[in-house]
Amino acid sequence: MNLRRSLHRCRTGALLSLASAAIAGAAPAGQDPAPDPTVPVATARREGLPRKVLIGTVVCGESLASWPLDRRLQKMVEDVDDMAAQARTSYPGKRLDLVVLPEAFIARPGDTVAAEAVRLSEVQDAIGACARSHGCYLIAPALLSESNPQRYSNTAVLVDRSGRLVGIYRKVHPVAPQGSDVIETGTTPGAEFPVFDCDFGRVGIQICFDMLYRDGWDALARKGAEIVALPSASPQTSYPSFYAMEHRYYVVSAAPRDHAAFYSPLGVIEAEATKESTLVHEIDLSYALLHWEAALEEGGAFKRRFGDKAGFHYYRDQDTGIFWSNDPSIPIGKMIASLGLVETAANVERIRELQDRARGGPPEAP
Repeated sequence: MNLRRSLHRCRTGALLSLASAAIAGAAPAGQDPAPDPTVPVATARREGLPRKVLIGTVVCGESLASWPLDRRLQKMVEDVDDMAAQARTSYPGKRLDLVVLPEAFIARPGDTVAAEAVRLSEVQDAIGACARSHGCYLIAPALLSESNPQRYSNTAVLVDRSGRLVGIYRKVHPVAPQGSDVIETGTTPGAEFPVFDCDFGRVGIQICFDMLYRDGWDALARKGAEIVALPSASPQTSYPSFYAMEHRYYVVSAAPRDHAAFYSPLGVIEAEATKESTLVHEIDLSYALLHWEAALEEGGAFKRRFGDKAGFHYYRDQDTGIFWSNDPSIPIGKMIASLGLVETAANVERIRELQDRARGGPPEAP
């Protein structure tokens, strides 16, 4: 083994082990439309045709918290209009597929949840009209006053391209300040982690303090989420980065300050906004992950073979990359196979088998 490979393997061994465990442990989606349970998620993703998804997010500004409801609804329209304009400029001929707004975007100013909360009937028409105007799915987080049962909920309301309600995620882990036993001034925690079927893929949602609890992230992975939207009041990056890598889905955050971002299944930020602004970015849900190999030439061999018919982000400091097809007739799996390569997870397991065979069995269990 040459020095380059030796150093490379030592530096990235822990990352490879985590990546292998995450992909190998991912369960196929168990909700309608149900995939073939005999086909692993990674295989279905790699062998599927390209699925481009154009998503918008925003750093909305902290002053929003003091705005009346009608001004917030107008801000929603202005931000989505701006995202649609960005889409037309940066991705000609394509329309927005999904918009994610920050936590509690739809609410009233106030000192109690009773003062802040709105009824869904008050805002649903406005949210639906905003989505319908640009033909996109829209995640509009709202503090809701609900009945049957009577409660206040920190939610994310999802509507489809026609403005119809798809579903509501209720924050499972609302925060209680230290020194207080009151949860978000009277919010009732949710109890479920739904995954919503959209025409481009499967979407799960986490809200702000949910970041600190792994049960939601794990449940969304088991249910087949491909994108996790993270409306938040916090600009944290470490948690979404970690769970994006562990579960191999995309995470899209939105916040009032400092940071909103797209986290790839490598746990790397692909695009970000760090000041008050909107951001539009395209992802492909049919992708492959490739670790460093001499034959890959850090993506150079891939570029020479396929040119604009494929795309990738290769991160030299991570010795790894995410690759996708731009040819609507060729899956990314066929492209990488033509180079004599396989995805990272499969290669890690192949090497593990070689190691076990050479040592006469598996190493000591941790």
